[in-house]
Amino acid sequence: MVDSLQAINLKTTLVLLPGLDGTEIFFGPLLRHLPTWIETVVITYPATGNNDYNDLLPIVVSEVRTLKSFVILGSSFGGPLALMVASQCRSKVSGVILCGSFVTPPRPGLVPFRFAISAPLIALIRAIRRLRLIMPGYATTDFRRAKAISWRRVNASVLASRARSALRVDVRPQLRECPARLMYLASTQDEVISRVSLNEILAIAPQTIVAEIAGPHFALFTNPVQSATFIVNFLYTEQKLINSVCKSDW
Repeated sequence: MVDSLQAINLKTTLVLLPGLDGTEIFFGPLLRHLPTWIETVVITYPATGNNDYNDLLPIVVSEVRTLKSFVILGSSFGGPLALMVASQCRSKVSGVILCGSFVTPPRPGLVPFRFAISAPLIALIRAIRRLRLIMPGYATTDFRRAKAISWRRVNASVLASRARSALRVDVRPQLRECPARLMYLASTQDEVISRVSLNEILAIAPQTIVAEIAGPHFALFTNPVQSATFIVNFLYTEQKLINSVCKSDW
């Protein structure tokens, strides 16, 4: 990790968009491992009402309107939203980090059935996952606690709205036209998003930097040290490029 930046006093802003849960909870460990020269802005999604990408985009754009320049990270469900923000705020977004994310529906086979995704179905899936979480060796105590908190804060109806939105999203045009530097953080044991999504992104934007984090889909939470290292290195390079351009303009 690049500690020398503390002395140089380079500052950059990192905006973080959460996954389907829409909370800051699963960013907690990562935030504790980021150096102070990175100023973080964590955006959360509304816990009620419609939560389609079209509903969330103006909320996020409003949250970042006062920022002069920033890098945006979209985790899973937040990835397409990050690309939408980058498209609307082209002069402000210098980098986009997609973490275990996608640009078209990650489960194409479910697309015809997206209208069947309802609150009762999400509640049933949650119940099954709760049973898995109590299995010995399946999850750490911290992860179980984080999941329990997120389930209390976000109801099944809101999750269903976001899931339906993910099954009809298409941000390939935004990715294709994105002028910002791109990085994709892939989890080595991702059980939610397959490598098909990454391959699709690389086919459209082959310049995308790919880094692998050891762990499951929630590797930002379970492996925050390695995650922070990749992010810091990406932002450090970003700052060097910006400074180089500024000096050439002088």
